[in-house]
Amino acid sequence: MKIFKIAATAVILAASSVQANAQSALSEILSGGVLKVGTTGDWNPMSMRDIATNTYEGYDIDVMTALAADLGVEVEFVPTDWKTLVAGVTSGQYHITGSASVSPARAKAAGYSDSYFSLATVPLTLKKNADRFNSWDDLNKADVSVAATLGTTQETQVKQYFPDAKHRIVEAPARDFQEVLSGRADANITSNVEANKLVAQYDQLMIVPVAEGRSPTPIAMLLPQADQVWINYVNTWITLKQEQGFFDELGVKWQLLAE
Repeated sequence: MKIFKIAATAVILAASSVQANAQSALSEILSGGVLKVGTTGDWNPMSMRDIATNTYEGYDIDVMTALAADLGVEVEFVPTDWKTLVAGVTSGQYHITGSASVSPARAKAAGYSDSYFSLATVPLTLKKNADRFNSWDDLNKADVSVAATLGTTQETQVKQYFPDAKHRIVEAPARDFQEVLSGRADANITSNVEANKLVAQYDQLMIVPVAEGRSPTPIAMLLPQADQVWINYVNTWITLKQEQGFFDELGVKWQLLAE
């Protein structure tokens, strides 16, 4: 009887394993021949969408193209925005996202891959405000308006960092830095990665010379929370690519940090 119970348990475990694999996004991707990736297309240099051609380029785009190639499938980029980024994963609109800041709020609903890069938050303002803003405290005043984009990590941070300032939260496709350029906000906060690109692109902008960036945060890909088979595959792939120097090469290509 004991032998029978052990055998029966083994059969159940094997069946459970087969079922888990069958239900995994990995199986769907391999059988369907397509990796669906949610990306916002508004985060320079991670994901940038050319509206005229409806094509994407950037660090994330290169990462996901390489992941699809190693899977032996095509890649399909699915447009999304920051406020629905997690919902798109949980509802099955896409199998994975491009880079997203790791946060407890997102982790309540979605799974994360291992991290492959870290960033910090810095404030941006117009160069004409150079004498007005030189520190984080300079921005935390009642007569200062600080912008952030709805659904981003910075939306939470702007309220945390500047409780005394006015908060101007804009919804995509509008962007927080555009509020600064237009004069509707005095400053915005963003990742050091995007900040370096924006000041190179817009001569009017500058990074406020704060002593250091705030909230150092790892970034990773969002995946279905319960799909450990798919998460394991992606993590294995990330580890291999890190050892091969793939992420370092992309960091240089897309100038993720200021020189």
